[in-house]
Amino acid sequence: MNRLIFLPFALTIPSIASAQNDKVRENILNPVIVTGTGTYRKAENSPVEVKVISAKELKNANVTSLQEALAKLTSNITTYTNGMGTTVNFNGISDAYMLILVNGKRMSGDDRWNRISIDNIKRIEILSGAASALYGSNAIAGVINVITDDGKNNLEVTSSTKVMNKGRFDQDINVDITKGKFSSHTSYNHRQADNWQVNRYQEFKEGDESVLKLTGRPMSTAFKSDNISERLEWRFNDEIDIYLSGNLYGHKTGRDRNATYYTQKATTDKTTGDKTYTYTSKQAYTYDIKHRTYNLGAGARWVPNRNVHLYFDVYMDNFKSAYDYWQTATKEAYDETRKNTQYINETIKGIFRLNNWNKLSAGIEMEQENLKSASDNIDKESTYTYNLFAQDEIRIVKGLEAVVGLRYTYNKHFGSNVTPNTALFYHIAGFRARVSYAEGYRTPTLSQLYATDQTKTSARYTINNTMLKPEKNRFWNANLEYANKWFTLSVSGFLNNIRNMINYRTMTLAEIEASEKLTALYNEGWTTIRQRDNIDKATIKGISTNLKLLLPYGFSASAGYTFCDTKAKSVTLDKKTQQYKMSETPVDKSVKNVVNVSAAWDKSWGSYHLNTQINGHIQGKRYSNTYGYAPEYQQWDIVTRHTFSLKQFTITPGVGIDNIFNKRDTSYWNSNFSTINPGRSVILSVTLKFKD
Repeated sequence: MNRLIFLPFALTIPSIASAQNDKVRENILNPVIVTGTGTYRKAENSPVEVKVISAKELKNANVTSLQEALAKLTSNITTYTNGMGTTVNFNGISDAYMLILVNGKRMSGDDRWNRISIDNIKRIEILSGAASALYGSNAIAGVINVITDDGKNNLEVTSSTKVMNKGRFDQDINVDITKGKFSSHTSYNHRQADNWQVNRYQEFKEGDESVLKLTGRPMSTAFKSDNISERLEWRFNDEIDIYLSGNLYGHKTGRDRNATYYTQKATTDKTTGDKTYTYTSKQAYTYDIKHRTYNLGAGARWVPNRNVHLYFDVYMDNFKSAYDYWQTATKEAYDETRKNTQYINETIKGIFRLNNWNKLSAGIEMEQENLKSASDNIDKESTYTYNLFAQDEIRIVKGLEAVVGLRYTYNKHFGSNVTPNTALFYHIAGFRARVSYAEGYRTPTLSQLYATDQTKTSARYTINNTMLKPEKNRFWNANLEYANKWFTLSVSGFLNNIRNMINYRTMTLAEIEASEKLTALYNEGWTTIRQRDNIDKATIKGISTNLKLLLPYGFSASAGYTFCDTKAKSVTLDKKTQQYKMSETPVDKSVKNVVNVSAAWDKSWGSYHLNTQINGHIQGKRYSNTYGYAPEYQQWDIVTRHTFSLKQFTITPGVGIDNIFNKRDTSYWNSNFSTINPGRSVILSVTLKFKD
């Protein structure tokens, strides 16, 4: 693995799009950010380390989803994709411990990644580590804050289209209207893809021999999705403005109704002890999965004077997932609600500049969550949370600043909790040093508290557990950075200790026999009965380094490397002895070494502009609790964009190659795939823009 990690540094120092003027340099190397402290600051002056991916980097990388953008453009994040979808790993832990925001507003539901249109992003701000004092529950691994782009022209219309093989198609349309004190921002996105397989075989064992059978189950499941967002704003004057927002998202899988797979049955001859094996072909799927999400929000800002900014926001996120069962010879088609969740948030926040060396942020936040599920026989379960939070930014002396924050939380199920954070920031000339400590927490979801689950293929039944406790962590971070007008170099070290982690605990036979309900389930054929419990803890130690360069003659480059040493301590049941034991493994889905590199060249000739960019992603083995290690993997892409400026119109066709070296994982179906990329593909795209 070492040769894979250090080779890119020896060959190149890779990527963001180049800049030819000071304004572009400022936006790329030193943008304005808000996520680290909740107040606007230049990135180089933020007491808390925040990484930024600019709109220019996103466009030049030609990505179509937020997960793809993060995996390609930052080494702290890796993705894991199987037939059920994509999950994200941030500094060694899963996205269940991440908070995703859009313009500072929390996203909820299973589709939170897919409801964000890449074409409408101004920048992505990435805060590593615990941030619950400022953002509340789930901010254990970090925070991703997507800042959307609001056009300032009278009329701005943009259409972006991207096509690849395997039916991969992406269409974005954005319409921005500004007239006096009123503005409207509309965004629409459509995505779709076909089913695909890289290896069509499923492996079975007959003693020491392997037997292969064809399977119709895909590595990646076909889908279609549509996402539309609207934001209306009124700026009455310099003191008062209000907004209304809404979002509607729909997603449906397109499974092959004729797909089949095989099951194996072993029979032992009682006389000879010989085993014979039989295989049965079964229908792979009987339903599609469809999601429907809508979001409504409103808010206001009042600035009575330059030292006081007051904000009020209220929003509601509604997510519904359903099984869409197909019609059969004996049964009509029907839907069954798998999960229906609702999240409501009301926040009042003030930012007060007490004097020229002290800025205070404080507020009240109220949250409510509701859950319904027909498949789990949940009519309605709910919880509520009240929060008080405050954070003080203090300039101690010239060049030395401190941040101290605290959040008090009261939850219906879990009572009171307090999470602090503190940071010190020293800067002189181009050098900056940051140290921080923060605590985070994650309240169990209503699904974890109340939902049950059945896995018929493995005779496994999961029961609910209303006695779960919140997961908590302590996070330490140290960062050194140097920046000038040509480059930034940053090195960070972090330590993340997480306790009370929720995992599945297999129940002993004694526990099952002591309960009539569990005994009945066991007698029905559920040989494994488990429940969620606070049985795990994890320690993640890591180093992350990032470099961005803007070079002469239109060249630019960037590189990132992240090392994560993860250790999880889990309680497992030995079924033979019926005793629990503590085992130590890497954290599930974690990757120890990740490198991201890219290099770009920009050149203009009159009204024509050329951008060429190469991106590389290199990662070591990824660990899975179920399957062990996935192989090392790397992927390289090249994209060219050709922009023609014609007064009010801009046309940008693009052509590129995804997965230049045709790297694929050809493991048998149901393996721990390093990637499900189908192989080398031509990328064709075109962007049309009109400004008035």
